[in-house]
Amino acid sequence: MLRLIWIASIQIRYNLRRYAPTNILLDAIRSRRGLKWGLPAMLLAAPYLYAAAICTTIIGQGGPGWLNILVVLFIWDAFKMLWIGPISLVLLVRVRAREYRERRAAARSGEGDQ
Repeated sequence: MLRLIWIASIQIRYNLRRYAPTNILLDAIRSRRGLKWGLPAMLLAAPYLYAAAICTTIIGQGGPGWLNILVVLFIWDAFKMLWIGPISLVLLVRVRAREYRERRAAARSGEGDQ
């Protein structure tokens, strides 16, 4: 039973990672070329929160209860977009510092060869 749950959770994670739009976007942002887009991606949290507010209003006016699932999904995606901004800045600073150290080390080794 535990093995079945484990395998099911792996498959669900794989499919979400591969096909969910926010996960695809987050993977692109975590690449070296995409790190600069972390802060603008934070702006995508606003439409998700707006969609959650609209669904909550519909539910409050007697709409179907299954919209609660969408509310949770929209809020979850909004939080994912909000945290990628600061995380991408930290990762960008690390990458740039490493690149600077590598350039400086290459320049020093080039001076020693002459």
